[in-house]
Amino acid sequence: MNILLCCSAGMSTSLLVNKMEKAASEEGVNAKIQAVATTEVRNHINDVDVVLLGPQVRYLLNDIRKIGDEKGVPVDTINPMHYGSCNGKEVLKAAIQLIGK
Repeated sequence: MNILLCCSAGMSTSLLVNKMEKAASEEGVNAKIQAVATTEVRNHINDVDVVLLGPQVRYLLNDIRKIGDEKGVPVDTINPMHYGSCNGKEVLKAAIQLIGK
């Protein structure tokens, strides 16, 4: 499974990537997780199964969801509590639920 996290510059979500990768490893989930700026979504949408937005860019949800809809990729925002606490396990769980696996 390929998960794309997006924020303003891809920096703050990169902290969450490490926590999610650790959670995936512990759960036996094969996942490739990357973080990019929201401006890069179109460059990655063909290679991912789900897109999650950082809470600070949730105002872009409808725009990015349109991009995802064109490719059949679910898009949603990361729960602010899970984001703020860098709870990789819960964010991974949300991504899996969105994909339907």
